[in-house]
Amino acid sequence: MRFTSEQRLDDGLLEREFTLGEIPGILWTPGSASAPAPLLLLGHPGGLHQMRPRLVARARRSAADGFAAATIELPGGGDRPRFAVAEQARADLRRELEAGEPVDEEIIDRLVLPLVEKAAPEWQATLDALLSLPEIGGPVGYSGGVISIGIRLAVVEPRISAAVLFAGSFVPRTMFEEARQVTIPLHVLLQWDDEGNDRQAALDLFDAFGSKEKTLEANMGGHTGVPQFAGDAAARFFTRHLS
Repeated sequence: MRFTSEQRLDDGLLEREFTLGEIPGILWTPGSASAPAPLLLLGHPGGLHQMRPRLVARARRSAADGFAAATIELPGGGDRPRFAVAEQARADLRRELEAGEPVDEEIIDRLVLPLVEKAAPEWQATLDALLSLPEIGGPVGYSGGVISIGIRLAVVEPRISAAVLFAGSFVPRTMFEEARQVTIPLHVLLQWDDEGNDRQAALDLFDAFGSKEKTLEANMGGHTGVPQFAGDAAARFFTRHLS
């Protein structure tokens, strides 16, 4: 891991950009931390530069609760090389949505599964590097992002103790089988009127999760209308499981 920039934000939060091989990322650590901080991995849908204001807001909230936070760019996102297969699948998906047709499961597989296969090991390599820093300790949580990546990480990465997942993206049917292997505590956010999400599929996925502790918080509104109190509930979930 190589740090490429550093700045102290107005509330004391230390923000450092880094690269890990070809992967760009950002680490935020609380300004007042006196001991190694628990870590939140902040998922997002891709496009780190465009997502940065929202990620900084999430990192500020995490720091207020005593957590460090980190994120990385997704494969094919931002300035990273594009996936030809995923780009074609995205175009096919857009065409079916604009035509008002049901989305073919084969398109979802082509769009999501290659991303999961590459992104999950990259998150694990990033976690290796982050946990080697003296200011970062455990436990570790995963928050948001593409839900299929969160599912894969919850299954294969034992260092992740709890996760907040956002039911707002298409999920390949094979991921439902993986969901049954998830055992960590989960808090799942669902926007009831999310224009880009199949509500029944989201409910079926929640039912498939194998965790003994799992909470579904459903609120009215579209994809970007998550209410503040839903974010507060997610923060309390992490405080309960990571502090």
